[in-house]
Amino acid sequence: MNFQLETSQDYFAVETLTREAFWNVYQPGCSEHLILHQLRKSPAFIEELSYLAREDSQIIAHIAYTKLYRDDKLSEDVIAFGPLSVHPAHQKKGIGRKLIQLTIEEARRLGFKAILITGSPDYYQASGFKPAKSFGLTLAGLPLDEEAPYFLAYEIIPGYCSSHLGTYSFAPEFSVTAADLEAFEQHFPKKEKRAPKETDV
Repeated sequence: MNFQLETSQDYFAVETLTREAFWNVYQPGCSEHLILHQLRKSPAFIEELSYLAREDSQIIAHIAYTKLYRDDKLSEDVIAFGPLSVHPAHQKKGIGRKLIQLTIEEARRLGFKAILITGSPDYYQASGFKPAKSFGLTLAGLPLDEEAPYFLAYEIIPGYCSSHLGTYSFAPEFSVTAADLEAFEQHFPKKEKRAPKETDV
């Protein structure tokens, strides 16, 4: 297995991988592959951190990064990753964590100061992430008094977050419409969607 930067020739294969990784996980079908497609056209997208893992010429994992907005202005210092996609046949092998570790070091080399994400605290604390609220950071759209344990932060430069307070938001390209998703799905082989659940996001 080797890790390398994504190129434009990898785009469709990576979107297909992302679709496979998220299909029927958080909702019937998924939208992460369209989100990734949209992010690549965003001023927030960071090509230099779009890494993939390849095994026997097959792409088995990928991580995408974007700059965040701080108080509605695009930050040059604070970034986020996601989607983080690992093919179902290769999950639970530590590949996702290796991609995180590799790209954190590359982000440090590129001069970024902190990473903010939303995700499972149990999974990401192993990579050094802590609740963003403990640094005094807030996520746009959430009440100030909400604990939001899934809003997590990693300080590439120690002390950066607590000295750069503000309300952070993700790129608008993370939002998709049902119509756009239906149209985008026409580019892929048909897959069966599961029934909705009360726990769907």
